[in-house]
Amino acid sequence: MASRIADSLFAFTGPQQCLPRLPKIAASARVSPGVYSVRPIDLLLKGSSTHRGRRCVAPMKRRIGCIKAVAVPVASPSADSAEDRAKLAESYGFRKIGEDLPDNVTLKDIMDTLPKEVFEIDDMKAWKSVLISVTSYTLGLFMIAKSPWFLLPLAWAWTGTAITGFFVIGHDCAHKSFSKNKLVEDIVGTLAFLPLVYPYEPWRFKHDRHHAKTNMLVHDTAWQPVPPEEFDSSSPAMRQAIIFGFGPLRPWLSIAHWVNWHFNLKKFRASEVNRVKISLACVFAFMAVGWPLIIYKVGILGWIKFWLMPWLGYHFWMSTFTMVHHTAPHIPFKPVDEWNAAQAQLNGTVHCDYPSWIEILCHDINVHIPHHISPRIPSYNLRAAHKSIQENWGKYTNLATWNWRLMKTIMTVCHVFDKEENYIPFDRLAPEETEPITVLKKIMPNYTA
Repeated sequence: MASRIADSLFAFTGPQQCLPRLPKIAASARVSPGVYSVRPIDLLLKGSSTHRGRRCVAPMKRRIGCIKAVAVPVASPSADSAEDRAKLAESYGFRKIGEDLPDNVTLKDIMDTLPKEVFEIDDMKAWKSVLISVTSYTLGLFMIAKSPWFLLPLAWAWTGTAITGFFVIGHDCAHKSFSKNKLVEDIVGTLAFLPLVYPYEPWRFKHDRHHAKTNMLVHDTAWQPVPPEEFDSSSPAMRQAIIFGFGPLRPWLSIAHWVNWHFNLKKFRASEVNRVKISLACVFAFMAVGWPLIIYKVGILGWIKFWLMPWLGYHFWMSTFTMVHHTAPHIPFKPVDEWNAAQAQLNGTVHCDYPSWIEILCHDINVHIPHHISPRIPSYNLRAAHKSIQENWGKYTNLATWNWRLMKTIMTVCHVFDKEENYIPFDRLAPEETEPITVLKKIMPNYTA
């Protein structure tokens, strides 16, 4: 049951079908009242009921894939125009939304423009990242030990961010971009993941598939849109779990992914199982030895204070980083027969700037576009690779600075899969059941600064 809930909440594996749609009508055509779909952008734009020709109407009270509206015969700008992309970017919380990458551009074409030095492994820089994470995590534990109760949230935030750096080090090891010695990478990766109770090899196998099938419906092992038939056929209790999971609890939904994807041997190929078992043994050994030692020294409340709260802080960043990397109303998930690797990795990945202290502690993991062009680029070379991509392919890239509007867009709009609109919000499909989304829209600020 727990596995089933996690499947529904994070990575759906069933067939993907879109809701019934009507044929598109040209924007320039004169039309009469009828049935039209409304894009997520219409739910975010402020002002009058029309915005540059985009129809904006109130949702109906039934779970259907389209809603009735009176179409106003106003010519709308091209969806590919710079002006339209700028308006979308502003409404979604982005700095820039890139042009669509031409179909004939391949991933190799993009990789060939990168300087060779960005692929070079530097042992000194790699171990410097380890030193930064160990030092910042140690400082975090000291802060937790010495802080008065009212400063503990700040200490937990620092320590959770610091331990996220451990994950990024293991992430580099899994991509063979930490060391030229594979055994060193396996040892460092396993040790870096242990404080997170994350099994290294199971995560590595699943993460490799994420890179091979980024934003591919069903097959991507990271965030997937909710399949409409799954949402519509779920029991009321399960539907509420899905709504809460993709709404208010979304910044911690990686916990469901952690439980569901990494501990079940049936989810792995026969050739992978032995390595998976070794990683699981290491994690269970840490839990069996490390947790009792913590409890022995500082008690149950100490375990919550020193381990659980920073761990929840880590999962906040794990969920936030990964959903921002590939989730936006304009970024599609595509079926196998329509999927294009270069478009998925360049157009379908977001570069997001965070406060500098987060970037330092997390080793530039959010300089994410070059990482999807080639996972073999070490974290300390991502900025140089990003600069090259901006020089050669910048007009196709999506850029953002972490802000409230960006998070609000993802948490209140990017819900159920639709082939035409990419996402349909829960409150358009089941407005009578989506009070959590309504509350989020009311209480989340709309700032971009």
